[in-house]
Amino acid sequence: MQLPTTITTPPRPRKWLRTALAVGVAGALAGCAVGPDFQRPAPPEVNSFTNQPIGETVSTSGHGGKAQHFVQVKQIKADWWRLFHSKQLDALIQQAFNRNPSLQAAQATLKEAQANLAVVEGGLYPQVNANLSATREKISGAQFGGAVGGSHIFDIYGASVDVTYNADVFGGVRRSIEAQQAQVDYQRYQLHAAYLTLIGNLAGYAINAASYRAQIKATENIIQAEENQLNLVEAQEKAGAVSYSDVLQARAQLAATRTRIAPLRQSLSMAEHQLATLSGELPGNWRGTNFTLQDLTLPGELPLTVPSQLVHQRPDILAAESALRAASAQIGVAVANEYPQISLSGTYGSQATDIGDLFNAPSMIWNLGASLLAPIFHGGALRAKTRAARAAFEAAAAQYRQTVLTAFAQVADVLRALENDAASLKAQQVSRTAAQKSLQLARTQYKAGAVSFVTVLTAEQQYANAQLGYVQALAQRYLDTTSLFSALGGGWWSGAGSQSSHNGDKK
Repeated sequence: MQLPTTITTPPRPRKWLRTALAVGVAGALAGCAVGPDFQRPAPPEVNSFTNQPIGETVSTSGHGGKAQHFVQVKQIKADWWRLFHSKQLDALIQQAFNRNPSLQAAQATLKEAQANLAVVEGGLYPQVNANLSATREKISGAQFGGAVGGSHIFDIYGASVDVTYNADVFGGVRRSIEAQQAQVDYQRYQLHAAYLTLIGNLAGYAINAASYRAQIKATENIIQAEENQLNLVEAQEKAGAVSYSDVLQARAQLAATRTRIAPLRQSLSMAEHQLATLSGELPGNWRGTNFTLQDLTLPGELPLTVPSQLVHQRPDILAAESALRAASAQIGVAVANEYPQISLSGTYGSQATDIGDLFNAPSMIWNLGASLLAPIFHGGALRAKTRAARAAFEAAAAQYRQTVLTAFAQVADVLRALENDAASLKAQQVSRTAAQKSLQLARTQYKAGAVSFVTVLTAEQQYANAQLGYVQALAQRYLDTTSLFSALGGGWWSGAGSQSSHNGDKK
């Protein structure tokens, strides 16, 4: 690759201009783009997300107790939340798609990146400007040998077309375009990630809200039973069958159980406020959702993609890859700045003192020019910028590897959590059943005078804890099921029916 060192001016300007532009364009097209060519990182060579096989989960009786097993798939449904068969959740997510400010901000940021790409791409083409001018001037006659004090006043009209072209011989502009295209891809994946995060958060807060409602209802049932028990003890105390201390203990137990209601209601309110915010509503205008765990269906089949494909499915990994590509292109931009820059320019138009003569042949003007700017001494700044760009690439590569490691760890965590959630729910079901039977037996024996009231209080506390533990275990199973879809990338790439994919691709 050689650079032209001299330019010969031919007799006719139009032919010279065509030749110069042709040389510049040919040089730009034939010139190499300095800097490294980006190589997409290879996916990890791994056959499993965990170091032990993942099998079918255990099952238990009751709602949400079915066994879950994993099915190897190539793609996850983009609208995976519909597997829960909840019309309320579907409507909530659709509303958030239309009104969530974070999504709107991500969409606008993507548009900004696309517009900036068009700006950078313009650097590949000649810049053409039209220029119209009209001036009135007064000059001294002394400038032309006239008498001192003499002057001339006249008008000058001009019309011309100016052309400038910066030949991208070393590919600096092309590397800038590559970097900006990577930035567009980065923002697109950030938009997909925003959709995925929004869906996961909506499902999570909806499940939490349902869990708090279930815990409040269970606590209220326990309170009702303890109020009945207190009435019985008070009646027995009046009849002289039990001591007043039993009444005090029953009242204390009831008061302690009632203290659980306020924190649960506060947690429910906070979950509802989060749902309102995510849906683009003010909490004061939010009508609530009334989600219950019974309104949700636990998916029995859970999709599981090939581990090596995770790097092509998670938006955060793809965004990190785009950042890595942008950093690679910036090395080329920095290296290109160390080489000479070639510019071509030309003007063709007319200039006259009378507007009627503006386009006559004698009034026509033109000029041609070329420049070569070669850096000679910048105090080491240009090479320092190149070193900085290479260091930024190394940092982006490390960040990419960390993102991949974190993603695989999240999937592994969720897979193990799903196994443990099923086992925990089964254990909580056994505990709840046993505690319920124990409480019934204690109350029967207390009526018969076989046990003290302390035995009843202990049984009531055990049953209350078992009941709340069961609800929490059931909700956690739903939560981790949604976490699996999020950890696997959410299926945004599958296209059909995907709101996130549709909105992102059309930008």
